[in-house]
Amino acid sequence: MARFICLVTYTQEGLKQIGMTTKRSDAFAKRVEQLGGKVLATYWTLGVYDIVHVMEAPDAKMAAAIAMSLGALGNVRTHTMPAFSLEEMKDEILENVQNPYDLLKADL
Repeated sequence: MARFICLVTYTQEGLKQIGMTTKRSDAFAKRVEQLGGKVLATYWTLGVYDIVHVMEAPDAKMAAAIAMSLGALGNVRTHTMPAFSLEEMKDEILENVQNPYDLLKADL
């Protein structure tokens, strides 16, 4: 399953009912599971973002549907992005990265 980071900011409506934030988070985690994913961790943060969810979803389309469903409630806005583990970076991504100079040499 693919991992995603969901960065969350409260809307004015969400701030009006801030005392419900943990209950809304629990409901979000249940909805993610209903859609075939899993919330791995949730953190309330200081700064630009108010909440960070680390979640798994079957694919990017389902992650988008999850994030849009959360935002549609009107309490938060979301920014969701794929996340890669150390193993994925080392074993699957970096092995396919080519040095630009190697690309130039291949054309010579």
